[in-house]
Amino acid sequence: MHRSQFFSPQAGRTIEAPLHASARFAVGEVVRHRLFDFRGVVFDIDPVFANSEEWYESIPAAVRPSREQPFYHLLAENSESSYVAYVSQQNLMSDAENGPVEHPQVGELFDDFSEGRYRLRRGLSH
Repeated sequence: MHRSQFFSPQAGRTIEAPLHASARFAVGEVVRHRLFDFRGVVFDIDPVFANSEEWYESIPAAVRPSREQPFYHLLAENSESSYVAYVSQQNLMSDAENGPVEHPQVGELFDDFSEGRYRLRRGLSH
């Protein structure tokens, strides 16, 4: 299998990833966590786990996801607060039918919510 490398600031190290990872969700899509009551908009995607070991080990072993899948950075919200979340692909599902996300940083990264998704602001795309 061909692999590439990228530096992860969260992990503080270089991460190896497959050249072709298949992300189910795209930047700008609204998603919901399968197990916990929060939703958010995707603003970045790592092809494999690329956070710190402490973060990974803090997840209970019984529900700890595989590292070898896409992980999504979300502008997330629940009924009490807004925050940034880092979630494995296996724990997300589409949630666009419930409308836009009210996270205060959405306007910094995205234009209006239209046709079930956000469009990245001009000049912010890779």
